[in-house]
Amino acid sequence: MKPSERVSIVTGGGHGIGRAIADRLVADGGRVVVFERDAARSAELQHSANGRLDALKVDVSSEAEVRRAMHEVAERHGRLHALVNNAGIADPNGPPIDELSLEQWHRVLETNLTGMFLCVKHALPALRRATAGAIVNIASTRALQSEPNTEAYAASKGGIVALTHALAMSLGPKIRVNVVSPGWIDTSDERNGLREEDHAQHPVGRAGVPEDIAALVSFLLSDQAGFITGQNFIADGGMTRKMIYAE
Repeated sequence: MKPSERVSIVTGGGHGIGRAIADRLVADGGRVVVFERDAARSAELQHSANGRLDALKVDVSSEAEVRRAMHEVAERHGRLHALVNNAGIADPNGPPIDELSLEQWHRVLETNLTGMFLCVKHALPALRRATAGAIVNIASTRALQSEPNTEAYAASKGGIVALTHALAMSLGPKIRVNVVSPGWIDTSDERNGLREEDHAQHPVGRAGVPEDIAALVSFLLSDQAGFITGQNFIADGGMTRKMIYAE
């Protein structure tokens, strides 16, 4: 299938990694619908739409909103070939576990993990009608390694990795499902907020940028990745392979 014929949904596509993914898929020639919880960002995207980018205000943790949005995508575009689950609470730093409230725990899990489940559930009818559907979930290297006081975030990202390989088994061979786990990605507007040593500690010599993740997602959604499913792709400049000793 030609990229220009593909319709993709990108959740949390109003900024950062999600926006870079949406822009890349449009640049590839596809049509993209962004799900964005922030009303102002959603309106801005809709205003700047060029015919290939659409935007809907959606809170992915609400099943009613997700269901409504999926119906709207079907009405507007008539088809769906790919789903990129990127929406999530991005700040991993939380209170100590004995101070972490159940409300805070639920908020992170409901957005980062349950929201992903809901989007897959309600996108399935359209994805199954596609010639070959594909899903890419965005997790984090925090699924594999942690700093103190990150229990809710780490649990949500670890859950995404496990959910991905379960979905790959349940939805194959019609739909492929993979996950990308980014490391340190500089999402600041200026891209100059990091120190030289922040970049230098990475084996590749720099921290990542959203376009790095967008390029990988673009490949995983393409026909070139037709033999790949159930896999976790770590994009972290080599940091999870680096041995570190105290000096």
